[in-house]
Amino acid sequence: MSWQGGAGVPKIYEEGGLEFHAGTPEDVRVVVAAMTAGARDGLYLDAAPWEKFHHAFGPGSDVPERLQRIRHGDAERADRELDILSDTLCHQGTPNAVGALALPFLVRIATSRPHPRLVGLVGALARRPHLGDGTRGGLLRTSPLADGLLFEPSGYVANWSVQAARQALTTDTDLLLPLLDHPDPAVRTGTAYAVSAAAAPARDRAAAALHARLDAEADPVTRASLVLGIGELAWEERDTATIARTLTWWRDPARPAEVRMSAALAWLCLVDDPLPAELDTLLDTEATDRLVAVLDPVPWLFDAARGDGLRTVLTQMRNPDDYAWITGTY
Repeated sequence: MSWQGGAGVPKIYEEGGLEFHAGTPEDVRVVVAAMTAGARDGLYLDAAPWEKFHHAFGPGSDVPERLQRIRHGDAERADRELDILSDTLCHQGTPNAVGALALPFLVRIATSRPHPRLVGLVGALARRPHLGDGTRGGLLRTSPLADGLLFEPSGYVANWSVQAARQALTTDTDLLLPLLDHPDPAVRTGTAYAVSAAAAPARDRAAAALHARLDAEADPVTRASLVLGIGELAWEERDTATIARTLTWWRDPARPAEVRMSAALAWLCLVDDPLPAELDTLLDTEATDRLVAVLDPVPWLFDAARGDGLRTVLTQMRNPDDYAWITGTY
């Protein structure tokens, strides 16, 4: 038995399985890592083997043309192309191998032509598919489970695609950091989401930039995104300084409601402690209709539920036994 969806889709059960293909030209991690700095910086789109890898609708040969239209087209046309490209590269929320190839070019287009959905797409490609997971173990987790396999609609291994895109993002994080000061708060929010997926060695620089921006930020959606981003960058190492800082933030009644709430969510994801009574009360008090509406565009919460994201996340975090089908599956 095998699944061979086309060129670039490895046979999972034959020829030694995944290990047989790892490290070969069928491994998108190898292909993206081999892309030269000159190709990335010069936006030499022909340097990527688009047709070798497939997405939900077939080979990726149309992606370079769409990237060029986003880069050079008028605003209306660029928006239309970005709609199509987002669905092509991250179909139904699952990043794919073509998206990993595109990520270095998307970063450079975003720096020259910032757009909220463009930087948001970079962030979506560089982290595991969310698939409605707002649990304490899932909301801020960037990578798929090491012992779990997730497949793209084409049949390709999504784990490899996420790893390739995340490494590409890590290489280019410094290019995105200036967008944290962009005049459009939606661009700042999308940038916070993108750089929060960075791995070492860019992780510390990204965290420092998010902290610096938080001190100056006035937009509530961006403020909440900066706090969640700081938490995500600390998640893999369970950074003790960030745990202490988020605890201080949610306990501080002088801080804005969106900061206290996002800090509470980040803290709950970073620790294994039972939900304290003090925090339980805070969540009930602060999760007002107004705050739910304000925080709906925050990328982490938007991914958890298309609307009413905050309440969905709070329900999942407070009732983990009811969501065992989510936790630990991908």
